[in-house]
Amino acid sequence: MNLDQLLDRLKMDHLQATLDTLCEHASKKDLNYREFLEQALAQEWGGRHQKGLDTRLKQARLPWIKTLEQFDFSFQPSIDRKLIRDLSGLGFVERNENVVLLGPPGVGKTHLAVALGVKAAEAGHRVLFMTLDRLVSTLMKARQENRLDRQLQQLSYPKVLILDEIGYLPMTREEASLFFRLINRRYERACTILT
Repeated sequence: MNLDQLLDRLKMDHLQATLDTLCEHASKKDLNYREFLEQALAQEWGGRHQKGLDTRLKQARLPWIKTLEQFDFSFQPSIDRKLIRDLSGLGFVERNENVVLLGPPGVGKTHLAVALGVKAAEAGHRVLFMTLDRLVSTLMKARQENRLDRQLQQLSYPKVLILDEIGYLPMTREEASLFFRLINRRYERACTILT
């Protein structure tokens, strides 16, 4: 079995794609076998990690990619930087705690929620972003189609669920009941970020 076949069987696609470049680099730098192996495996791991992150970010359905580093704290000096830094450590995700970001429109709640979602995806967690309006529509449709339990199960699966725009539109009693069922199902099993 040759090297290409072996890499193919081991599903080392990222290493296989860059192997010639790595070999040239190792030759020029006069790397020993251990150093070359470290670089080769790091290349494969880096490619897999990036592919996983790209997949998680796509599945998250974030409206845009924003980071905490991009947030302008001078625009919103009332936000506690220390608290945001603590949240960025993702301890709340590990403890299955919820985060509520309150404030008037335009102060950066969605930016912060998305940035925490990106951090969680980078850490390997599944994330899902939805507006409350879309969530309620999804749950109501699932109820009408007799598949509410399955829909609630799917929405319970992401480790981090970001629900945006809570309180902008009134909810009927039935919609509020469905919302409660979802929050109850996720309680102490996963975390929810509410804006």
